[in-house]
Amino acid sequence: MAAVGFLKRAGRAGAAVFRHPGHERNLVLLVLKSALAATVSWWLAKEVLDFESPAFAPFSALLAVNTTVDTSIRQALRYTAAVTVGVTVQAVAGFLLGPGLSVFLVVAVVALAIGQWKGLGEQSAQVPTAAFFAFSAFTSASTTLTRATMLGEIVALVLVGCGIGLVVNVCLAPPLRYRSAEQGLRSFACEIRGLLRAVAEGLEAGEYSPERTREWRAGSERAHRAAEQARAALETGDASLRRNPRRLLPSHRRITGFHRYRQVLSAMDRVVYQLNSLIRSLDQWRETENTYSSAPLLTAYSVYLATLADAVDVLTLLDLDRIPERTARLREADEVAERAWEEVLGQADRQELPLTDPHRPFGVLVVEATRLLEELRYVADALDAAEQQGVAERQRESLAA
Repeated sequence: MAAVGFLKRAGRAGAAVFRHPGHERNLVLLVLKSALAATVSWWLAKEVLDFESPAFAPFSALLAVNTTVDTSIRQALRYTAAVTVGVTVQAVAGFLLGPGLSVFLVVAVVALAIGQWKGLGEQSAQVPTAAFFAFSAFTSASTTLTRATMLGEIVALVLVGCGIGLVVNVCLAPPLRYRSAEQGLRSFACEIRGLLRAVAEGLEAGEYSPERTREWRAGSERAHRAAEQARAALETGDASLRRNPRRLLPSHRRITGFHRYRQVLSAMDRVVYQLNSLIRSLDQWRETENTYSSAPLLTAYSVYLATLADAVDVLTLLDLDRIPERTARLREADEVAERAWEEVLGQADRQELPLTDPHRPFGVLVVEATRLLEELRYVADALDAAEQQGVAERQRESLAA
């Protein structure tokens, strides 16, 4: 009974992995497709073509099953070219000079020199590797015909493996990583929201001690790391669109690229920069300001930052399928934040604070408040433009069809 219960739980967990997009499902699909491509390549090389050394085929297939279709094609072409060059080096040297140890030295020098060529990318190391395998095959054969056959077999195995790997990766759920890109932006938004709320709570309580500002700076560092991860996810997502046949499916035609998402990321990055400037200003306030009462302005500022956190909260649920809804909610939150911003300006005016004095932090606080609101408006505009662009492109596709 315990075993049955375990299997049921495992089955439900597996179903959940495939039902919801994410890193886990992508990883499972990559493993399954790699195993399938390697198995088919081995069967074709061993059972159908009857090659003597079929291991090259599944190994080549694994290189062709990659995180994106574009990467798979590029790596397969480079690997095939590298192996072909390495085998060719050995073939020319072997048939002209023979199978001796001095010939191996010549092959090694030439292959390693060619392997320094950057045009083959990370597959350049396969040139000497293929040449060494080819030398082994060459010296193990006794006749010229057998040697030529074995060298040709190496290239044929690579072609079989890369071909099968590409077919499997392109035809069986080719990876489309726009959800990963969205998740990266959501995680970044979560860090910004947390930082905004932390600063708002500190200002509301009148606490901006060195210990508290250090916590805020640590939160800012986490946000910067999340920004880098989001940027990498966007690059991967953009690469997954190139040469991907899934883009032709009706359910994915709305995905036109990540240009607008990059604009969103840039605006969010600037929000973190403005918050860093705000934290530095609060440090200056603690160290230098003792003339004006800070409580009314900081209270208004804390309310304003809390409304900004509510606006950023909308971005933590960013979804390509619901951009109009997200944009509408973001604009509503921006309106609330604008009223809180006006209260900050009104409080500064009522207290007659010296906003133009460069030696006091008031002007910087007001300027950063204005810039934060502008960046969130820019995010809303970018999302709205992304939706409009997608609608226009889908209309053009419908007219063309």
